[in-house]
Amino acid sequence: MKTLLKNGYIFTGNGFEKRDVFVIDDRLSLSHFDKYDERIDCDSFFIIPGLVDVHVHLREPGFFYKESMKTGTMAAARGGYTAVCAMPNLSPVPSTADGLRQQLELIERDAVIKVYPYGTITKEQNGRGMLSDMDALKDQVIAFSDDGKGVQTADLMEEAMKKANALNKMIVAHCEDETLLNGGYIHDGAYAKAHGHKGICSESEWGQVKRDIELCKKTGARYHVCHISTKETVALIRQAKAEGVKISCETAPHYLVFCDEDLQEDGRFKMNPPIRTKEDREALIEGLLDGTIDVIATDHAPHSQEEKSKGLEGSAFGIVGLETAFPVLYTALVKTGKLSLEQLVYRMAIAPRRLFGIEGGALQEGQIADLAILDLESTYRIDPNSFLSKGRSTPFAGMEVTGKTVATFVNGVNVYENK
Repeated sequence: MKTLLKNGYIFTGNGFEKRDVFVIDDRLSLSHFDKYDERIDCDSFFIIPGLVDVHVHLREPGFFYKESMKTGTMAAARGGYTAVCAMPNLSPVPSTADGLRQQLELIERDAVIKVYPYGTITKEQNGRGMLSDMDALKDQVIAFSDDGKGVQTADLMEEAMKKANALNKMIVAHCEDETLLNGGYIHDGAYAKAHGHKGICSESEWGQVKRDIELCKKTGARYHVCHISTKETVALIRQAKAEGVKISCETAPHYLVFCDEDLQEDGRFKMNPPIRTKEDREALIEGLLDGTIDVIATDHAPHSQEEKSKGLEGSAFGIVGLETAFPVLYTALVKTGKLSLEQLVYRMAIAPRRLFGIEGGALQEGQIADLAILDLESTYRIDPNSFLSKGRSTPFAGMEVTGKTVATFVNGVNVYENK
């Protein structure tokens, strides 16, 4: 199969160059061919390496009513993603080879993009007790994480770091000290006080990050912090990087766009960690610009309508994000001049690959044909009822954004086309 992508703006790594590119079977070619099977006119479109999300919840096996492997990966393809890393809060828990097997079978059968599963840090994926069977999992997982649960003791995290380091794998940590939660719902800021909510304090996040940085220095482990949300976390990671610690981190679109002044009494604003203050948001943007924050991930976490219909206090934690991430950030950060288009593509498509060892990322001769074609002139309002994901809960509902995926190719196959 030979497809001509005609006269698009091709991402070169440093900028964009207008030219033709061919998709030949599963590879890219910049050579000229007179004959082809299909042509896509890309005169006003931008062609970028497929986006990579290192933090998604695909919910299957175990929670099919929230999301399926098929619906989650179709949502990702619609968002321009060609690869995702799937978190392990599943049933069965992927803490053993047997526990992982069902998920691998679902990926093979139903996924329309590349899915790299995480193995758990602990046996029960609860931040406590015994470690998972990391030896049995190491060849089939991208890294180890108990996302949704922070590892609650320094001794257990040190043990996990040493084991992962010996296996040349990364620890990917949801940092949350449960002794500081106090039954909290949202950030302990002005909104929480005004509406009588108990808050999730910033220290519950940055306290564990501070602890784990010292453990990284001690063990030499590679360590990645999930969905950072506080200015203190940014400062700690910035200093740790300056000291040569093998640490990286991610943040998510909702933390870069909203602050707690934007909260509403609606489950679509409830996630963990919570949306925090304006000062936290500005620190995150600064961290993105100076390289402290390595990648942008969505923490796509679908739930049923019933689970998200109980306001801030009663709703489940988590929102969906795969179908909205790029247009939201292009609109909020690139069009406002806070970030260049090249910087956004780097943080969403190139840096995740380099950090997690995922193939692709270069639109060059002979490279794997994992790419997205974007229309950066299309403006529309986000309508959750149109989502391919089973999840509908997003704080971005109704937001006017610019940027739409025209097509997504994975291994040279057009897996999503906006018709």
